[in-house]
Amino acid sequence: MSRKTASTSKIKLRGERIFLRPPTPADFREYAALMKISKPIFRELLGDFKGRKQFNDYLQRCERDDFYGFLICRREDGAIVGNMNLFNVVRLRVQFAIVGYFVGAPHVRQGYVTEALQLMLRFAFRKLKLHRVEASIQPHNAASIALVKRAGFTREGLSRRLVKIAGQWRDHERWAILVEDWRKQRR
Repeated sequence: MSRKTASTSKIKLRGERIFLRPPTPADFREYAALMKISKPIFRELLGDFKGRKQFNDYLQRCERDDFYGFLICRREDGAIVGNMNLFNVVRLRVQFAIVGYFVGAPHVRQGYVTEALQLMLRFAFRKLKLHRVEASIQPHNAASIALVKRAGFTREGLSRRLVKIAGQWRDHERWAILVEDWRKQRR
């Protein structure tokens, strides 16, 4: 059984225009529709969406102690615009995690993920007391690189053939932000 408490699974992070909340089984249709209309644009970045099985696997990962999964929702109408996850959370003397995110094609360049990333960093550093958050980004994903730069991440290098996406091993740039960098930026 997971050490996550019932209150942890009900976390809702609120921003000005969006909020982050854990996914539920009832979100499948809306999320699947968003993935379907986004596929032509993001296939090379995400790979194919495998439907209900993949969504159910996501729900199961959200129950693990090392994974915090959230849907990005608009405050005005509650519509799902993407997701943001904190995963591979490592405790002990390391205290770090990896952040990953997706925004649906109709919602790009509207600032939703910028706001969501700030909420996630606040959650990671204040609530979870992490020391470091990393992001791995394909080198040609200029929008994602710009996002983490704005958030205060520093490029630390390139990991060759790090993640298999759409049947191919792909290089990823490694970016990270430390809690002290985040605190300085907030002043």
